[in-house]
Amino acid sequence: MSNGQNERREMTGAEMVVQALKDNGVKHVFGYPGGAVLPIYDEIFQQDDVEHILVRHEQGAGHAAEGYARSTGKAGVFLVTSGPGATNAVTPLQDALMDSIPLVCLTGQVPTSLIGSDAFQECDTVGITRPCTKHNWL
Repeated sequence: MSNGQNERREMTGAEMVVQALKDNGVKHVFGYPGGAVLPIYDEIFQQDDVEHILVRHEQGAGHAAEGYARSTGKAGVFLVTSGPGATNAVTPLQDALMDSIPLVCLTGQVPTSLIGSDAFQECDTVGITRPCTKHNWL
């Protein structure tokens, strides 16, 4: 960096997720690991800025993040895997939406090339969560 310009390097999607959490001041992420989000977990455990809080069930992660948001005034963030992990997040998402609690849920998903192919743990996460979220993206 002798020329004074920032160097750019390629980042994995997991690195981008963790960096985005850091950039937005997230200090705690509640979650339950699953195959589709293991790369994100690998990145979380290679740094010290964002603390992961392990729960016993995805729904518990959502409610814990919601409780965090209610008690701190900051957005609660939780991380779940694809398919059943995402569907288990619906109840806390709906609860937070009804009470205007800032809640962010990050879910895994099958590779985009496999969407619509009945892949393992594939579900229409966007369609399922559309009624219980303010915004959602694939």
